Parts: sequence; structure tokens; C-alpha cells
Amino acid sequence: MGGQGSTGNVIAALASFFVPGLGQLIQGRPVKAFVMFVLAALLWLILLGWIIHFWSIIDAALWKPNG
Repeated sequence: MGGQGSTGNVIAALASFFVPGLGQLIQGRPVKAFVMFVLAALLWLILLGWIIHFWSIIDAALWKPNG
């Protein structure tokens, strides 16, 4: 199945580029998606949301499913 660099991960990373956590949601990881989205939203209030936003993109791109 898909792993690092797979088409699915590229799509997930692009999705997270637009909305933090959306890539994780596409990958079937709703809890992590929620955490990424909420942390990014909260940190954008103090202009540090880009940190979580960037982390969300990298996490979606490098995720390897178990199995």
C-alpha cells in the first residue's frame, strides 16, 4: 500500500497545506487531524500557527501506515 512519497501522501500533504489536519483526516487519522487543526487555530492567535501548519504538512507527507 502507500508509504512515504506515495500519491496518497502527496495529496494528504497538499490538503494539509490548505487546512492543517485535513491530510491526516484523508489518511483516516481523525484524532490527529483534530489535534492539528485545533493547535494551529489556537497558535494562529499569537502568530505561531505556522509551526503546527508546517508540522501538519510534513506529518501527512511522511506518514507510513502500519501493515
